[in-house]
Amino acid sequence: MSSPRPFQVLGIQQIAVGGLDKQKLRRFWVDTLGLEYASTYTSEQENVDEDICQAGRGPLKVEVDLMQPLDPDKRPKVHDPALNHVGLWIDDLPAAVAWLDERGVRFTPGGIRRGAAGFDVCFIHPKGNRESPIGAEGVLVELVQAPPEVREAFATLATAASTA
Repeated sequence: MSSPRPFQVLGIQQIAVGGLDKQKLRRFWVDTLGLEYASTYTSEQENVDEDICQAGRGPLKVEVDLMQPLDPDKRPKVHDPALNHVGLWIDDLPAAVAWLDERGVRFTPGGIRRGAAGFDVCFIHPKGNRESPIGAEGVLVELVQAPPEVREAFATLATAASTA
């Protein structure tokens, strides 16, 4: 029998969209849709030049990361597929990783680490393998440790919804 899940997925933290030309991505997401540019993150190790944009404000805002590869021939290919990954707010990231690992979920190399937006993160691999047969069925999933203000905002929202 399975033990109770020791963590909760609170909501969407981000989506990451990749392309060969970050300016084209910005024209659509920022200039056309009106998302707000927040910052830029560059990492040679992750082969990415990324603009972090946001929809909404406060602790419930959602990031939309616009990613261009530093070298389109190197891995990881942040532009392929164009919807690179989905990030989920997690209330207790270490507990989530331990519980999921025990059940055979495959994580990408690197473990829990500091992400581009400053939160602790780890990634679930799109595909399972022999040692860890559970993958995310073709989608890279980023688990993001929710800071206290995000956990409180979701709790307030849940309380308001249950009394409405």
